[in-house]
This record gives sequence, C-alpha cells and structure tokens, in this order.
Amino acid sequence: MRDTATDPTPLVCPACGAEYADRWRCTCGHPLAFAHQPLPAEPAPDPAAFDSRDGLWSFDEFLPVEKRVSLGEGMTPLQPAPEWDAEFKLEYVFPTGSFKDRGATATVSRALELGVERVVDDSSGNAGAAIATYAARAGIDAEIYVPAGVKESKLRAIEAAGARPVRVEGTRQDVTDACVDALAPDEGDATGEERAGAWYASHAWNPAFFAGTATFAYETALQRDWAVPDAIVSPLGHGTLFLGAYRGFRTLKEAGWTDSVPRMFGAQAAGYDAIAAELHGPAEGSNDVADGIQIREPVRKEAILDAIHATNGDAIALPEEAVAEELDRLHSDGFYTEPTCAVAPAALRAYRERGVLHEDDDVVVPLTGSGLKT
Repeated sequence: MRDTATDPTPLVCPACGAEYADRWRCTCGHPLAFAHQPLPAEPAPDPAAFDSRDGLWSFDEFLPVEKRVSLGEGMTPLQPAPEWDAEFKLEYVFPTGSFKDRGATATVSRALELGVERVVDDSSGNAGAAIATYAARAGIDAEIYVPAGVKESKLRAIEAAGARPVRVEGTRQDVTDACVDALAPDEGDATGEERAGAWYASHAWNPAFFAGTATFAYETALQRDWAVPDAIVSPLGHGTLFLGAYRGFRTLKEAGWTDSVPRMFGAQAAGYDAIAAELHGPAEGSNDVADGIQIREPVRKEAILDAIHATNGDAIALPEEAVAEELDRLHSDGFYTEPTCAVAPAALRAYRERGVLHEDDDVVVPLTGSGLKT
C-alpha cells in the first residue's frame, strides 16, 4: 500500500524541467507529468493470490494518487473474441459506461487531495459524464463544456450527476478553447491556482487521468497471468487510453513484473487522423460515426508518436463505412458497444489484411463505450 500520509505528488514539465505543486500545464505550454512514478518493492505476486477486490485501486502501489473517490471501477472482463482472433477487454461495463472512469476516479481523487471545490472539463461526452459522476460522488461542483450537437444520452448523464453542461457551437477544438477561456488561468502563477476556484479536470492535459488509464495495462497483465500480449489495438483521439496503456505496460516492465511491452496500434477516424497522417499522409474522406475520437490536434501528439516508434507500432485512419460494418459485427456477436468502439476491431482487421499483424499474433482490443450511450 502507498503511504497516504505524504503530500500530493508534485508535477514536472518533461520539456523544460519546471516543477509545480499543481498546474494544468507548464508556462512553456507543454503538458505536465508526475515528478515520479511509484513502483512496488516486491516482485510480481502469484496472479491467483492477487487481491483485486478493490478494482483498479488494487494496483495502488503503481498510482501516484491516493484513492479518495471510487464507484468500484476496474477489473473489467477480458473475453475471447474468436471472430477477430483476439481478446476484447470490455471497458464499456464501467459505472458510467466507458473506460473514461479509469481516468475520472484518479483525476477527481487528485482534486480531493488538493482541496479542490469546483472542476471544469471539455468533452465530446464520455469523459464529461465520467468527471461529472465522480465529482458528484466526491461532493465537488462540476461544469462540463460539450459540443452543441452532443448526444442526448451523454448530456443526460452529465445533467443527472448535477453538473452544468455548457454547449459550444463549432468544432471539438472550439469546445476546448471555450473551456480554457472560461478557466482563465494566470500563466504567471506557479501554484496553478485559477480564477473563480475552478480546476481543470482535463482528460487530455491532467496527468492523473493517464495514471488512471494506465491501470488498463495492469489489469490486462494480471488477467493473463503476467503474460503481455504481442499487440494492443486501441481507438485513438487524444490518446488517453492509448498512452495510458503504453505507460502502464512500460511501468510493469520497469517494476520487473513483466518482461516486454506490446506493440501499440492506434485506430483513428478519417478526417480526424493527425497521428496516422504524420505516419502515412492524410486519409481521404471523413468519419462522423466514431464521434468519440474527433480530435484534430491531440494535446500529446509527440508522446503518442514516441510510443508508436518505441514499440514498432502504427496508426491508421478508418472510413465511416468500415466502422459501421464492424459495429454490426460486434453487435451480432454480443458486444453491445457504441460506434466509436468499432474503430479498433475494424483497424485490427485492416492491419491483418495489410500483413502488419498476423493471424497468430496475440492481440488485445479494448471496447471502450457502451451501446446504451447511443
């Protein structure tokens, strides 16, 4: 168990080395990271004896955040998917119906560590619903900026939790810009305090969110008796799950609990494919089916590209038709997911058709959001 008597873990800028007690981004504009990554002192335990009753918080020895708010999240099922010659990790069975609960429980716990009373976030829906729900559980006020055309099911989840949704016309980037403008941080304030007492619980910027999504890797390794898959194929927008998984598997290797890191493969929507375009040139057309990853400029683009290069991975963009067809296959096979989920198994099919991944490669694919949210 981690020492809960210590102060909140400080933050550091990987680009310029500046350190902060807390802040949503460095004064140089770069995303921040935790100043240190906790590692367990003991070797990997017997998987059969590992106590996972505390969900993802069972891995608190790896987490730079103290558990403060939880809804029993984590330890999502890992199921064989013979149709895809893969295993699916069912991230859509979380309390709010998406993997974003991994990041939300860690982010709102971080907010409580810091004594925050009000949080704001911008989201296409799932992250906002998760932050709103965990903020409600913690007794923290929340304000969520969303696209004007946000799905009503996701809007209802935000409102039901008592958060105030703010609809913004324009692109997904316009939503982020409006949220940041309302936040109005004083860039000269090294403490990271923000006007009106708001704290940016951003799933793209806040390092606590990525500490939470790293638990995807810890759980997957445990469920496979500490055997690491050959590859992970994940939806890729801001990269919250993609980067979290990569960092989690890397941390497991650093701790000596596993001996490798899987190849990381991203699945983007055509028209919103900054990572794939960097590697292969822009894709033709647009994909509005996978609405959860409509991100034109990921905050952590360089970190995503570094993860791909470090693992001999890749990223590709999928057209709307391929994702819609894959969604039908998922539903007919019993996996009731929202459309964005289908981009990853569709990408797996494309990677295999191109010979990038082979039939005998051991692949894990996260299914990230529930069909009940559509």
